[in-house]
Order: sequence, then structure tokens, then C-alpha cells
Amino acid sequence: MFDGNLRAAVDKILDPIGEILCRLRVTANALTVTGILIAVVGAIIIGRGHLFAGFVCLLLTGIPDALDGAVAKASGTSSVRGAFFDSVSDRITDSLLFCGIAWHLATDEPGRIMMLPVAVMAAAMLVSYQRAKAESLGFDAKGGIMERAERFIVLAIGLLVDEILIPVLWVMLVLTGFTACQRFLKVWKQATRQIDPPIGGQS
Repeated sequence: MFDGNLRAAVDKILDPIGEILCRLRVTANALTVTGILIAVVGAIIIGRGHLFAGFVCLLLTGIPDALDGAVAKASGTSSVRGAFFDSVSDRITDSLLFCGIAWHLATDEPGRIMMLPVAVMAAAMLVSYQRAKAESLGFDAKGGIMERAERFIVLAIGLLVDEILIPVLWVMLVLTGFTACQRFLKVWKQATRQIDPPIGGQS
């Protein structure tokens, strides 16, 4: 949702920063790797129960993730390979952070509540898979109420105010599941139009 509506405005801010980093010889791949390493640290910190520090790591993870594309554009190194690496790194980062939260809940909370962030992670992976598979088939699966940017913001709120972390995770699970349904129906309609013969045509 945010990605589609705010992308142009955000790019106006990030592109000049990308040009500066390019002149400093910072590469897009280096930024992507940095984001993964910060996520590793963040997962460990969250798992040990330091949620505010985890919140800071989450924000720091977002910086290289936001800037790697701008640097690739400024340096003229945008490529399919880079896009693939960036997409894979996003999934790695998401998995690390949710695993950190599961570790924290398994240590500090009773019962099976540690499965809640695992369920959110599974729903998020389904949303990402739907887009990737749809685009490989020539369909558009972008959009939805809880895309990665929204998950990032909501998770940050949960880490910042640790008393509401579990309710926030429930909200994320419901809205991410709803997003998966939105994308499924969007692609289903496109695929249906492709196979339905036009009126007056032959079947």
C-alpha cells in the first residue's frame, strides 16, 4: 500500500543520497549485505529480550534496504541479479527478525505463543511468494493492506512498546492473511480473464 502510493516521493529523497554514496564508492551489494548483518544482530538482541535495542536495529536494517536501490540507480549497476539479491535479502531479514521474536517469546512467555511470530512469518512469505509466482506467469500481484513496508512499521511499534507486542503480532497475522487473500483474488481474476473465451468466440 505505502510502496505503491509513496514510492515516487520517497525516491526523490533517496536518489540524491544514493548519488552521494555512489561517489563514496559504496556499492548496492555492500549495503544489502550490511542490512542482513544488522538483522542478525537485531535477531540476537530481540531474542535476549532487549526489545528497544531490537527496535533500533530494525530501524538501522531499513536504512541500507532503502538505499541499495538508489545506489544501484546512481551507479548504473541496476540489474536482474541485483534485484534478485535484494529480494532474497528481504526474506532473510524478515525471517531473522521474526525468529528473534519467537526466541524472545519462547523464553519469556508461557504456552505456545512463540508460534505467533512464526505464523506471521509464514503468512508474510506466502504474500511474497504470490507476487513472485504471479509475475513469473505474467500477472500483477502487487498491493494489499499489509505489504512489507506496513509490516516493518507495525513491527517497529510492537518492539518500541513491548507491552503491546503480542497484540501487534495478532494484528499483523490477520492483516497479512487478508493481504494474501487480496493478492490471490487479484491474480485469480486476471488468470480467469485469460482463459475465458470472448463473447461470440469459440471455446
